[in-house]
Amino acid sequence: MQPSLHFFTPKHQSLLQTQSPLFTCKFIVNPAKKTVPRNPLPLLSPSAPSRSPPHPEVVEPMVQRERSNVLVPQHPNYPVHLNRFQKLAAVALDKIETSVIMRLEKNHVLPKMVDPEVQISGNFAPVEECPVHHGLEVVGRIPACLRGVYVRNGANPMFAPSGGHHLFDGDGMIHAVSLGLGNKASYSCRYTRTSRLVQEARFGRCMFPKPIGELHGHLGLARLGLYMARAGLGLVDGSHGTGVANAGLVYFNGRLLAMSEDDLPYHVKITGDGDLETIGRFNFSDQIDCPLIAHPKLDPVTGDLHTLNYNVLKKPYLKYFRFDKFGRKSGDLHVDIDQATMIHDFAITENFVVIPDHQMVFTLSEMIRGGSPVVYNKNKTSRFGVLQQNDVVGSGIQWINVPNCFCFHLWNAWEEISDTGDKIIVVIGSCMNPPDSIFNESKDTFRSELSEIRMNLRTRQSTQRLIVSGMNLEAGQVNGQYLGQKTRFVYLAIADPWPKCSGMAKVDLQTGKVTKFMYGSWRYGGEPFFVPDKKQTCNRNGNEDEGYIMGLVRDEKKEMSEMVIVKGSSMEQVAAIRLPSRVPYGFHGTFISQEELRRQVI
Repeated sequence: MQPSLHFFTPKHQSLLQTQSPLFTCKFIVNPAKKTVPRNPLPLLSPSAPSRSPPHPEVVEPMVQRERSNVLVPQHPNYPVHLNRFQKLAAVALDKIETSVIMRLEKNHVLPKMVDPEVQISGNFAPVEECPVHHGLEVVGRIPACLRGVYVRNGANPMFAPSGGHHLFDGDGMIHAVSLGLGNKASYSCRYTRTSRLVQEARFGRCMFPKPIGELHGHLGLARLGLYMARAGLGLVDGSHGTGVANAGLVYFNGRLLAMSEDDLPYHVKITGDGDLETIGRFNFSDQIDCPLIAHPKLDPVTGDLHTLNYNVLKKPYLKYFRFDKFGRKSGDLHVDIDQATMIHDFAITENFVVIPDHQMVFTLSEMIRGGSPVVYNKNKTSRFGVLQQNDVVGSGIQWINVPNCFCFHLWNAWEEISDTGDKIIVVIGSCMNPPDSIFNESKDTFRSELSEIRMNLRTRQSTQRLIVSGMNLEAGQVNGQYLGQKTRFVYLAIADPWPKCSGMAKVDLQTGKVTKFMYGSWRYGGEPFFVPDKKQTCNRNGNEDEGYIMGLVRDEKKEMSEMVIVKGSSMEQVAAIRLPSRVPYGFHGTFISQEELRRQVI
């Protein structure tokens, strides 16, 4: 049985007289079936001023899909603003795509990592938007310190892909669980209305290439050429960004920012009743014009937001800068690296920025040779750059080799003094093997093991040790009030069976002890997020693990999604909130307190 709830929206209507509309919505809560949304939703104009979004247009619904396990591309719907020549050109380019490119693609067996039948299946399949549902069932008691909104980002493709599709390629959707007085909770989920998504909704189909799923080999070059032809004819516009905003979330200086590495952040407003509204692409008051990585670091002491930008096409390949607590940007610091490198995460200490330069690199010429532009360079030695935060030119950066190390995520870092008086940088991260596991198929068993890396700034030597062996630990964080300083505990997802997560783990970094909270049979989740009990730790005098861990969980057998809340000190569940619709597995989240929401910039 598939319970559904419908909200009627007229098919042909030029404007909706509301600024935060309720959209056509159908909840399909069967995780065993692939569910691509049937109707694209009204979207805000990409050219709108960020402070006052225009009334959204209603676009034609997507083609009704047959009840099958096959994802099919959608029929085009040419926007009325196109002139006759543009419409003819659009038809011609669509014909080239369907008759030439897609036909050739069918002759190639897609690897599992980019096969839509694998990547968009079960509870990785997308869902439609859900307006706010109040009065959710709560089992147990929501702790009094958790007054606010938990938000989690993820990939949720609006349209069935016409070619390959990687999990990272999907359109960004944010899920929000609001926690209030009286053990009350509400839920909503919305697409982040990126420029890319708005334009594709007008056409009723994918128009931008998927960077990881499609840009492989000669056919990837053909798809890139197709996009450039569409852009040259004015069918699509990449000048407002082409990103999907599906990975990171950070709340900084009164704004919730949705982030992915291919674009500027998007400012998303949390409304008074717990709904989400995209304000627009955010350039920090005209201070930046480049993408930011998905994991900026918020210093709990200074309030500064540290971040990186990497460029895959030209030097400088990497830049570091930060914003103070008022949002004022520092100068760009160019970090000298030899080739464009994927840098998904980094770390900060009290005085330093720690930047990985790993073996996953971008080599666009590989497409000409028939390969992927994302390459595992086995001849490269992984290293970390240790940069003084007050170094304005970068001349003092120290590069320290850390062989056979690929940490997609870094959980924390801090400074120590050795017995000989040397300054030591300690980094805690999950070392992934093979390094290209999330991009390419491998015969080797996937491993992501929690590790400690120690770097001596005088000798420039490094050591590594496994903190927990034989257990895949990915996606998580430390108590954010201790970021950049020595921590004892880290809270991580138990990534088994990969890529699903069967529970959460609290790891004592001093003893290596692991305390698990397992979700149970047929139940899987994602990143756990730790929220400190501010009554205990606001002055950093309480216990570091005094707080609560929250995360979204899916029961694949009962076909039910919920948010669980676990006490940090005991790792025992204190509450579960039953959610009204299926929540797909996703990426990263954060918690925004009531006090922070009162200072939200709207």
